Amino acid sequence: MFATIWQAGGRRVLGSMLLASVVGAIGSGRAEAADFNPHDLVLLDRLTWGVTVSSAEHLRSVGFERWLQEQLHPPGNMALPEAVKSQIAAMPDVNKFPFDIAVAFEAQAKSANQVVDPDQKKAAQQVYQGAMNDRAKQAAARTILRSLYSPDQLRERMTWFWFNHFNVHQYKANIRILVGDYEDHAIRAHALGKFRDLLSATLHHPAMLRYLDNADNAAGHINENYAREIMELHTMGVGSGYTQADVEALAKILTGLGIDLKPEDPKLKPELQSQLVREGAFEFNPGRHDYSDKDFLGHTIKGQGLVEVDEALDILAHHPATAAHLSRQIATYFVSDNPPDSLVQKMAQTFKTSDGDIAAVLSTMIHAPEFAASLKPGARFKDPVEYVLSAVRLAYDDKVILNTAPIQGWLNRMGEGLFNHETPDGYSLSSASWSGPGQMMVRFEIARAIGSGSAGLFKPDVPNATDQPAFPLIQNALYFNGLKQTLGPSTLAALDKAISPQDWNTLYLSSPEFMH
Repeated sequence: MFATIWQAGGRRVLGSMLLASVVGAIGSGRAEAADFNPHDLVLLDRLTWGVTVSSAEHLRSVGFERWLQEQLHPPGNMALPEAVKSQIAAMPDVNKFPFDIAVAFEAQAKSANQVVDPDQKKAAQQVYQGAMNDRAKQAAARTILRSLYSPDQLRERMTWFWFNHFNVHQYKANIRILVGDYEDHAIRAHALGKFRDLLSATLHHPAMLRYLDNADNAAGHINENYAREIMELHTMGVGSGYTQADVEALAKILTGLGIDLKPEDPKLKPELQSQLVREGAFEFNPGRHDYSDKDFLGHTIKGQGLVEVDEALDILAHHPATAAHLSRQIATYFVSDNPPDSLVQKMAQTFKTSDGDIAAVLSTMIHAPEFAASLKPGARFKDPVEYVLSAVRLAYDDKVILNTAPIQGWLNRMGEGLFNHETPDGYSLSSASWSGPGQMMVRFEIARAIGSGSAGLFKPDVPNATDQPAFPLIQNALYFNGLKQTLGPSTLAALDKAISPQDWNTLYLSSPEFMH
């Protein structure tokens, strides 16, 4: 069915220019360029947001092992291109603390709600909602720009993975204004570090505390939402041996963890004042904490306040079930829908012996024969985010786009919009979730948009902007000296029938090999 849909879609995207014009334009480069190892190209595509000419040349020049160490342990000089940094620097709030952002927006909301005239009040509230929407779009733009152009590509892949793992939904309450900081400082900063640090960073961020309702969790008014998801999704996994009593105990441990935007401290009994903790928008309010002793996963945790949280996180981060659950999730993301148990066990063992070192777990996975065996056609299907980003990277390499709105729209159309998954489980890692006929037809339309011209990517998102000239040249030396060797006979035959550069680009981006 897939091949039939692909061929049918391809026949609808014929252009007018002769393919020979492109072949002639790059003929000399084709003759002089050294060959790229097709296996390395597949591996590069698997571990980054998509192979490009520049990334393939860098891998070839330094060798795979040095390249991998650069990715697992990025040196400090791996900076974003200046054209990307300038776009990000121009965004409001990008360098502000979430406390200051939230306080400013809270004041705006209060001001809008105090307007007496109904029409003016409605208009003021719409301005407020629009400003929050704009902040979320800018956060998504930063994610896209970093994913497309960051040299430390594996960290960007893991940033997406961990955000999906510790998912928050942008449209709950005011999370839209916090989601960018959550990704930058709670997720990306720890994406290749120790899992225990990552778990703690997400727990202390107001976006997570708001999303899973722990801001409402207090002694005498227990809310189990966050405690349940920490165990079910973030650490041990479903069916790993914890009980409802453990969930209740963890919920009590987490009482008092919340958000406080008031300038003054809460009123507390004198004996509790020394235990108050305020760090930005995060607050541990001892007056809301359950100080009873708790039995949690076979451990007795004395009622001492915030230190109980650290004890519980240590227990969860070092639990064997956590090592196994996280290793399987990572392997599913990079290897296959059903990764070999032998690979998961190796990764879990590294997780335990390295104290949850994420880079070490990835290294074990990448060096395993099971991973090498997965580097073959059809082993893994790209989800929408990977598909779109890899297509844009291949089409334009280091030519920096000026507008991420088309990409945000494409991801929303394919059902994997950034920050847009409503439930805590995140988007599915399974290929079956993204390979249905309806999904394929949308991909063909996106392939045509990217393959036929600038697709709005080079038209700045400002009034009266003009579209900058840009055309993707996918049939280049990288294709002739590497990527072509990864294609099957039916794809090569289809490409040979293309009658224009636009048609060829579209067919290539629609091919089964590029989808995987």
